[in-house]
Amino acid sequence: MEKVDVWGGIECTIRRVGNGYSDQLVSSGHRTRIDDLNLFAELGIRKLRYPVLWEQVAPDSLDIPDWTWTDARMARLREVGIDPIVTLLHHGSGPRYTALHKKNFVAGLARFARMVAERYPWVKHYTPVNEPLTTARFSGLYGIWYPHALDDKTFVRIQLNHIKGTRAAMRAIREVTPDALLVQTEDLGKTHCTPQLAGQAEFENNRRWLTFDLLCGRLNQQHPLWDYLRDNGASAAELLNLVKTPCPPDIMGINHYVTSERFLDDSTQHFPGHHLCRSAERVDYADVEAVRVRLVQLTGLHNLLLEAWNRYQLPLAVTEVHLDCTREEQMRWVQYAWDAATQLRQEGVDMRAITIWSLLGAYDWNSLLTQEGAFYESGVFDMRSGQPRKTALFKMVKSLATTGQYNHPLLQTKGWWERNDRFRYHHHCPTSKSS
Repeated sequence: MEKVDVWGGIECTIRRVGNGYSDQLVSSGHRTRIDDLNLFAELGIRKLRYPVLWEQVAPDSLDIPDWTWTDARMARLREVGIDPIVTLLHHGSGPRYTALHKKNFVAGLARFARMVAERYPWVKHYTPVNEPLTTARFSGLYGIWYPHALDDKTFVRIQLNHIKGTRAAMRAIREVTPDALLVQTEDLGKTHCTPQLAGQAEFENNRRWLTFDLLCGRLNQQHPLWDYLRDNGASAAELLNLVKTPCPPDIMGINHYVTSERFLDDSTQHFPGHHLCRSAERVDYADVEAVRVRLVQLTGLHNLLLEAWNRYQLPLAVTEVHLDCTREEQMRWVQYAWDAATQLRQEGVDMRAITIWSLLGAYDWNSLLTQEGAFYESGVFDMRSGQPRKTALFKMVKSLATTGQYNHPLLQTKGWWERNDRFRYHHHCPTSKSS
């Protein structure tokens, strides 16, 4: 049996808050360092999630793109033998002449996708929109990113634009490169709850599949979210059109973080204010990281991936493996993902790869990119000196990529997410549920 592959990834978000944009590649300095790609090649990885972003190539108009930066990077990737998984939109809202909720978004993304395919016809792997559901929630439901909406109707419109844009982009790409593959990324967790919040948890656990259900043509009148989408602006015709002409992923890219599993508790007095979910008139419940709550049984990465496999029977990859913590814990998190993927492969799941995300680290994710320049978390390379410095992860990732194994005494200890000293909260109901 072939080993699970190891891919790489570079945090590349161009996010809009208000009228301002921030660029992770400017923060890391990768915009001006092409030789970073040589360092990535030293790891032995042969696939790299890499940006050819709409906002960067055509910030003012699709009629006047600037390919200078991407031409040089695409050529270097070919030289060093790395196959890019090209991302066209990464937590972005697009250039100023569009936005996630605008009518021109779908056609604009498709036109840009065709331009990319025509310029780089040798590229075979695409992610037109990274994490559509996550971006739609943060931009349309929680008000964090542009257009800063706080309502279900904007959320639904953004999500449908994402899915229709992905479908249109892949159609355009495949007219140029017929064998192009869709690698669709999305965060996957699970919501646990006290018994009183079973309805909310059930809704969130249905919603977590929304990206893949829409792409796979599963969202018909029998789907548990049909009425929710219809009540919030989706027409029956557009939903059924997605059923009729689906665009299923060739590889489902599962992004999972230590905070992806959530716990909802109606006993709000036990939790700090930033965890409280408020309606117009009251505090409804607390939403906290399940990993921090005693007595909550986590599902875990292996079982979440197995849920995805059983639901869709599509090839899987873990497309973001990253933890903001000490170097030792980062190594244990990589091992945790590697072990889960390897076990699934042995169990007969079509498990392709794990992806070491944020090779150059990431900036300001502790504030969800709302406070620029305030925080840095390192990855395989540490950027705090201004130049990439190899960390202990480098040797580990290289060994996994080239030999499929890595041994280190630190890995004999469980990660903090599996130790009893992780708990901050204790929920006070006798039972909890995972709807």
